[in-house]
Amino acid sequence: MTAPPPSFGLAVLLTTLVALGPLSTDLYLPALPTLARVFGSDAAGVQLTLSVFLAGFALGQLFYGPLSDRFGRRPLMLGGLAIYCLATIACVLAQSIEMLIAARFVQAIGACAGPVLGRAVVRDVWGATESARIIAYMGGAMAIAPLFGPTLGGFLTVLFGWQSNFVILLLVCLVQIIAVARLLGESNVHRHPGATQPRQILANFHLLLANRSYLGYVLTFSFSYSALFAFISASSFVLSERHGLSPEVFGMSFGLVVAGYLLGSLASGRLVRRFGGDTLLAFGAWLGAVAGLCMAVLEFSGESSIAAILGPMFFCTVATGLVMPNAIAKALAPYPAMAGSAAALMGFVQMTLAATVGIAVGHALSGGGGALAVGVAICTALAPLSYMTLIRPRRSG
Repeated sequence: MTAPPPSFGLAVLLTTLVALGPLSTDLYLPALPTLARVFGSDAAGVQLTLSVFLAGFALGQLFYGPLSDRFGRRPLMLGGLAIYCLATIACVLAQSIEMLIAARFVQAIGACAGPVLGRAVVRDVWGATESARIIAYMGGAMAIAPLFGPTLGGFLTVLFGWQSNFVILLLVCLVQIIAVARLLGESNVHRHPGATQPRQILANFHLLLANRSYLGYVLTFSFSYSALFAFISASSFVLSERHGLSPEVFGMSFGLVVAGYLLGSLASGRLVRRFGGDTLLAFGAWLGAVAGLCMAVLEFSGESSIAAILGPMFFCTVATGLVMPNAIAKALAPYPAMAGSAAALMGFVQMTLAATVGIAVGHALSGGGGALAVGVAICTALAPLSYMTLIRPRRSG
């Protein structure tokens, strides 16, 4: 068996599959205040529909990775999309915030197949050297979903109600199932018969975590993403409730911030061959730290304008666009025989940290908008710290 050849069409399909997770959070963000009113919940309760989604996203990846190393990427991708469709129907029919939270958890179990298996397919098909460039361009294209998703979600919420956001997600998933069934060939040519044995799974995860470079790339990426998720989870309440933005205007404001991620991803794709993945990753991590510090300083100096939030956050997302593709490619490069497990563990750490940050920021929102600035500042500071302590010493040695 041979892996499918690299192609533009395959990259496009994988981009849509990886984008399913972000689209599942970003599309309905403008509806969060509406959900609070409809279900009689507070900000922390509604925010759980985001954090629980990330928790399910993290947990599911631990299973998809080893299973795909043993049985292949394609059947697991189809199974995950089927789970996603059923859970999305449950979201549409939810009659309480508790039902919606439960449905979102199951929806995440299905959605996480796209990112973890999509990244593994990139490693299978494009190899260690080209993966960073392809993932960077995928990230740029993937940013289109959160760039326009909240704007679309705002109009859908106003015109048709909050359920319409999940109807759109259901239609997207059905199209993806058809595309995967017709177009995605099996890419895993290094099947590992023992990959699903519990002892082997634990041994693989231990081997990965014992590698300082792998752990460093994972943590640098995860803290950078957690800063972005702090904004995702808190922005609708801070911008809509604190600054009075309508769902439509909020969507456009959110899109402006996400444009930074698009810029960073495209820049990474163009510059990685010239400067190298580690250089771009380190620059992105420090850029995020400076932007996060500026956001906190502006907040606690009494500058509470929308620009004081969106300006620094724009540069934080530029930083994430630089960090993400290079961290993923560098982390997966040494592990062709267990790319699924390596991608799964990376995704688990990423989503677990982000969910924890989201829950903390959600509970602290009652104390004011400062919770968002503090969360972003802490996460962006920990990203370069992870690079300096775990990756840089190993490279210097």
